[in-house]
Amino acid sequence: MEIRYHHSPEETRGMDSEALRRNFLAESLMKPGKITAVYTHYDRVIVAGIMPSGGAIELISYPALKAEYFLERREAGIINTGGEGEITADGKKYLLRKLDCLYIGKGVKQVSFSSTNNDLPATFYLLSAPAHQQFPVQLMSKEDASPTEMGSQQTSNQRTIYKYIYADGLKSCQLVMGLTLLKEGSVWNTMPAHTHDRRMEAYFYFDMQQNQRVFHFMGQPSETRHLLVNNNDAVISPPWSIHSGCGTSSYSFIWGMAGENYSYTDMDMIDIADLR
Repeated sequence: MEIRYHHSPEETRGMDSEALRRNFLAESLMKPGKITAVYTHYDRVIVAGIMPSGGAIELISYPALKAEYFLERREAGIINTGGEGEITADGKKYLLRKLDCLYIGKGVKQVSFSSTNNDLPATFYLLSAPAHQQFPVQLMSKEDASPTEMGSQQTSNQRTIYKYIYADGLKSCQLVMGLTLLKEGSVWNTMPAHTHDRRMEAYFYFDMQQNQRVFHFMGQPSETRHLLVNNNDAVISPPWSIHSGCGTSSYSFIWGMAGENYSYTDMDMIDIADLR
């Protein structure tokens, strides 16, 4: 598990493209037969990609966690972005089709992942944060995630937002998690941009066509920077940073947050005219 540390706006202002990528971009999370994990000191969040392709993969604790098992003091939200797969949590099996979400609460000791068809493997994206309250394991399908239509063709950001883990959905200690699917021909996400200084956010980009990319914008509103993002890359967004993107074609992404505020609508909106 790779460890990432905090960076202030002042430090980030002086970073070149390589330094920005090294500190805020987690590349190629989905690797056959492996768990690829990154621990960030922003709200102690872990982002991980799990791609079972030749048998079950068990979620074990990492030495840096100083825990007997991974979820001893943590919770996790998991969304499947690939073929049909199965998650076993303390002996109980949960079937996840594409874009289904499973929440696993603090105290679950044994978690494993498998694919129904190894020729079309599941690709599980996991977001985990510290938890101080215990909630039960809960499964939600894409169809039950209360889709909300946003944006328009005129502004190139027509999209559908699915909310899974939040105050009115699957219950958690502090995780908020969902996904956004852009309509064909739309390329902008989260514009107008916003910040939320009370919690960090992570973006995981998927269903991006080969040789297409997303320009992910970050930084303070008056001092923006960008990362060039590939399929199955994740971006770690500090609380002080905007998080918006524009693709060379349509794409999808999972958003997830953790921090002081649990409310989905906790956003400090930025007028487009104020971006620099």
